[in-house]
Amino acid sequence: MANKIKVATTSLAGCFGCHMSFLDLDERLIALAEVAEFDRSPITDIEHCGPCDIGLIEGGVCNSENVHVLREFRKNCKILVAVGACAINGGLPAMRNHISLEDCLLEAYRDGIGVENAQIPNDPELPLLLDKVHPIHEVVKVDYYLPGCPPSADVFWAFLTALLEGREPSYPYELVHYD
Repeated sequence: MANKIKVATTSLAGCFGCHMSFLDLDERLIALAEVAEFDRSPITDIEHCGPCDIGLIEGGVCNSENVHVLREFRKNCKILVAVGACAINGGLPAMRNHISLEDCLLEAYRDGIGVENAQIPNDPELPLLLDKVHPIHEVVKVDYYLPGCPPSADVFWAFLTALLEGREPSYPYELVHYD
């Protein structure tokens, strides 16, 4: 089918739980594959995002590589979606924002309980850490937000089917309540 929409996904600073929830679409992934082609995603293992209709981003922005990947997605995706708490507000990774980066590194790599051969990693292959973890909307324009930690497969499905049908996505209370 030549008219398939292109969907790409990536994970920044997060736990990959949003991707696992996306994969929980189970047999609905087959239905999605009939109308969508996957670019960069855990399904394809494509390394770089090409031109896409929808980009789904999970995780906050904590290092230089995250900034690069996020900007690449924004440049290549017509619609960019912040998926889950980490992408929307920094989530758990942003808990380090109340501690200086230096103190965080010292605790993790030098002074923490059980640390042996203490040294802070200093390899040029490692991306530079940012002083704070940022939600993605602080770095690029975001078109939609999928709430949750992680959003359920049903939230993904409601969102994607609404877009595919040309409707504005909405989330009924039953899908996004946390009580």
